[in-house]
Amino acid sequence: MKPATAAKKLGIYLPATPAEFQDGIVTRAEFLALQSTPPEWLVELRRSGPHPRQVVAQKLGVSTSGLARAGAPDVLTTSEIKTLLETMPEWLVAERAVHAGVNEENSRIKTERAAKAEQRAAHESGGGRGR
Repeated sequence: MKPATAAKKLGIYLPATPAEFQDGIVTRAEFLALQSTPPEWLVELRRSGPHPRQVVAQKLGVSTSGLARAGAPDVLTTSEIKTLLETMPEWLVAERAVHAGVNEENSRIKTERAAKAEQRAAHESGGGRGR
């Protein structure tokens, strides 16, 4: 696979990886080895960053869209993320609230759909149609 794809699947920021990782092709075996026994550079990248947008958003408890709306950087280190969580700027409080609201709504919809599917299944198995 391409290095960009491997980096995305590993949750790391590609430009921060070693040149040999960026310039090569990652085989399935190499990828599995990186996952099972990560080299020191990968361990350090995951620990202190810089982290890609998806990871930054996850650690901050916001969506990637929320980062964009706030004009926040797409790439942050662990210490920068920690500072933001300690200071809780206004944009972060607002985006966390939006993200929580979206998650609640998605959960409500999922529960509602499951209940409707259960009712349909009960109706169909209960002989809803006469013979």
